[in-house]
Amino acid sequence: MSLTVPNVFNVNGKVALVTGGGRGLGKSIAEGFLAAGAAKVYIASRDAEALEATAKELSPEGKCIAIPANLATVEGVKALADEIKARADKLHILVNNSGAAWGGPLTGFPEKGWDKVFDLNVKTPFYLTGELVELMDAAGTHEDPARLINIGSIAGEVCSTLGAYPYGLSKGAVHQFTQMMALELAPKNITSNAIAPGRFPSKMTEYVQNDKERYDAEVQAIPLKRWGKDEDIAGTALFLAGPSGAFITGAIIPVDGGARLR
Repeated sequence: MSLTVPNVFNVNGKVALVTGGGRGLGKSIAEGFLAAGAAKVYIASRDAEALEATAKELSPEGKCIAIPANLATVEGVKALADEIKARADKLHILVNNSGAAWGGPLTGFPEKGWDKVFDLNVKTPFYLTGELVELMDAAGTHEDPARLINIGSIAGEVCSTLGAYPYGLSKGAVHQFTQMMALELAPKNITSNAIAPGRFPSKMTEYVQNDKERYDAEVQAIPLKRWGKDEDIAGTALFLAGPSGAFITGAIIPVDGGARLR
């Protein structure tokens, strides 16, 4: 392979699934894969309307395919996996991006909030990966492995909770799961890596964006003095998914402007 940018950074002809792909980070990642030559990018979440709008926006010719799915339950995860198996015989890239957060006091933290976060952030990636590992095994080769990319968070690396206790703990678990899978899936020619984003515009961070004083204070606390942009997350995912990432596994890559260093 010659060292040209198109050769090193591409996902030409590959099939990907991005959970939570209808908006936010997932949408940016799906768009990046399509721009880099993916044959098909499946996006899945509960919001069917947002999924369809995103699919039409990103790929009017039909390369982006919306699959509504309730990923908050194991039954919903298995239903999504069955749908992917019915449509594809190989899956080159799985991005576990769907997630939730819940804030509350240490004393009296609602159990339903705890369970919602851990179910979607930890249980869902575990079960979805297990359900789709055979399709990824079929896609991966020694020189060009299939790619498992989990979306963690710098909240899984730092101790500041902001009251979102289960979120940080769940993302720490995602990072550990990523490294476990790196060892377990390597013999199947599948790499496993995680992206640990800092602050990005999303539905989850609207409460900060809508509070100018708080937003400005957060920006000033980030060494690079800004929040993340679409190209920051999409580029990192593409780096891991393309030839550039074929020899990387078990990595937790922070994309946070240095915020974790504070």
